[in-house]
Amino acid sequence: MEFRQNQAIYLQIADHISERILSGTWKESERIPSIREMSEAIEVNPNTVMRSYGYLQDLGIIYNQRGIGYFAAEDAYAKTLEQKKRSFIRRELPRIFRTMDLLHLTCEDLKILYEENAKVKSAHSN
Repeated sequence: MEFRQNQAIYLQIADHISERILSGTWKESERIPSIREMSEAIEVNPNTVMRSYGYLQDLGIIYNQRGIGYFAAEDAYAKTLEQKKRSFIRRELPRIFRTMDLLHLTCEDLKILYEENAKVKSAHSN
């Protein structure tokens, strides 16, 4: 895993886990890697992974069954989706809107670009 300089590593790990839940790699109620397994896989200190897991537990996205391991919560997908949307709106959209203003891009311009991108993705998946 490659880490970015502009965000705490534990939050990047939490994002990585959240993306796995949203993509369906880790299903609801399914066991996820232990702190040790995750720290070895992404080559970080186990304390950093523990902080990530604690953060996700506080959000209700994962839970710990003592002696068994960590699991994605039953409603992990919905909670993750809601948390990621809030984060995107709070962190990313203001930056995107500033860039759009500087470049004189409209929402209609973005809609056209989005639709073109969707067509390309659709053509590649067929």
